[in-house]
Amino acid sequence: MTDATHTPAAIADLYIAAWNETDPQRRRALIAQGWSEDASYLDPLAGVSGHDGLDALIDAVQRQFPGLRFSLLGAVDGHNDRLRFSWALGPEGGEPLARGTDFALLAADGRLRSVTGFLDQMPTA
Repeated sequence: MTDATHTPAAIADLYIAAWNETDPQRRRALIAQGWSEDASYLDPLAGVSGHDGLDALIDAVQRQFPGLRFSLLGAVDGHNDRLRFSWALGPEGGEPLARGTDFALLAADGRLRSVTGFLDQMPTA
């Protein structure tokens, strides 16, 4: 994590950009740029691996919450090959519907290797 593209903030920004990208081709490019091929994602509601799994999960979340956007909350914290950051999901400029905190492990090339998400606030039925 030494150059500007591999700072904790830049990695988290790319992560959020992938979750917000609705164009399938651009989203796949962001996933390839930000995640290692063997990457995994796990939260209380989903667990996927690989670029195909990540793409399918992001697509499903976008379909479940159409028009909502992810944003970073606060500062991104990183050391060694670890990241911690919080996020919100809601309408642009509006009150968040959901919030969470993610912990990430980086691959040797600075891309995400695994992300474990914790849901701090979720919508009620």
